Amino acid sequence: MTEGIVSFSEWQKLDLRVAEIMSVEDLAGADRLYKLKIDLGTETRTLVAGLKPYYTKDELEGKRIVVFCNLEPRKIKGIESQGMLLAAVNDDQSKVKLLQPEGVMDLGCKIG
Repeated sequence: MTEGIVSFSEWQKLDLRVAEIMSVEDLAGADRLYKLKIDLGTETRTLVAGLKPYYTKDELEGKRIVVFCNLEPRKIKGIESQGMLLAAVNDDQSKVKLLQPEGVMDLGCKIG
């Protein structure tokens, strides 16, 4: 297999789903991070995301996003982040735009 190429069977392991950001909180001592509560339709989760330089709390609340759900949880600033939201980022990281489903999709819908 060519280096950096992902097989279709590896791609199928990813669990990407539609979620909605329910709430956004600042993290003490973190100038780039927010603590997000998201709704996946059948469950709620906590994510920690470095979106503060790019989005206000008001811009994020209620936004539908795409979440990598079966990523191994990771502690960030003492909070367990239970997934990762997907975003497009330019080379110098001056622009970050969240990936969002087109139109209205049910929470928890699988991306594939």
